Amino acid sequence: MSSKTKRTTKKHLMVFSGRAHPELALEVAAGLDIELVPTQAYEFANSETYVRYEESVRGSDAFVIQSHTAPINEWLMEHLIMVDALKRASAKRITVVMPFYGYARQDKKHRGREPISARLVADMFKTAGAHRLITVDLHADQIQGFFDGPVDHLFAQPILATYVKERYGDQDLAVVSPDAGRIKVAERWSSRLRAPLAFIHKTHRTDRPNETVANRVVGEVSGRICVLVDDMIDTGGTILNAAEALTREGAAGVVIAATHPILSGDAVDRLKNSAVTEIVVSNTLPIPDEKRFDKLTCLSIAPLLSRAIKEVFEDGSVTKMFDGQA
Repeated sequence: MSSKTKRTTKKHLMVFSGRAHPELALEVAAGLDIELVPTQAYEFANSETYVRYEESVRGSDAFVIQSHTAPINEWLMEHLIMVDALKRASAKRITVVMPFYGYARQDKKHRGREPISARLVADMFKTAGAHRLITVDLHADQIQGFFDGPVDHLFAQPILATYVKERYGDQDLAVVSPDAGRIKVAERWSSRLRAPLAFIHKTHRTDRPNETVANRVVGEVSGRICVLVDDMIDTGGTILNAAEALTREGAAGVVIAATHPILSGDAVDRLKNSAVTEIVVSNTLPIPDEKRFDKLTCLSIAPLLSRAIKEVFEDGSVTKMFDGQA
């Protein structure tokens, strides 16, 4: 009986970055003690995107990082093209790392003849060749089911909440959800900070997208530092309406904690000139110098992404990263 020698190959971790937020990708790579793979990327005269990797990726465990910031369609398309290039260059496994999932707010149909764009984005990445997604604080949990493959949903709350607790933990706090839809997230914050929970009852304006009307505060907030928690700050309208409602109810101060700093339009001016004490965000999206201001504190999500990538690469557990955390 003849014996056969089994051929083994060592797994090869490679990390790639799009051009939307290279600073974050460099931090993530540094946390893994590797370098980003050199990549050519540019636009042709007609604005088509071109991507080519300058090293062989054959057989690699590839992680391609891109934040879907404005102009979102440009960076989303670049991300898809990068995945396609990896597939055609024979990468063994391709993991899409999107700290901010573009189009996540279009996760269901509110009215007839509307798209479900969050599902379309997932389908496009699957078609391009992605085997897995890693993302942070999805706008809606059900988006995990849109992708036909594993989705690692990471949470920035431990990073943001630790900062808030260290800075404001010696004062009477209240955790506030800006609407009923974010109650579950606020409950985790409430448990972690050991603070009572409140929420803002609000209604959406059907005539103006991105605008809401804060109606009333449900819960005890008077005399407390209120920690307003949300997944994102876009125009700032929703969160500032909520902050004003809390101030009217006698809050001693308002701290906003949100994962994704989209900061569209005049959001920076509105936040800067508001009575809010501090705005705490992560760097899932780039914040250019002109959008930074004294009240804004930006915490790095890179260590979380580096650890998640390491767990996936080593076939470990991403879930255990959050075990025992409220």
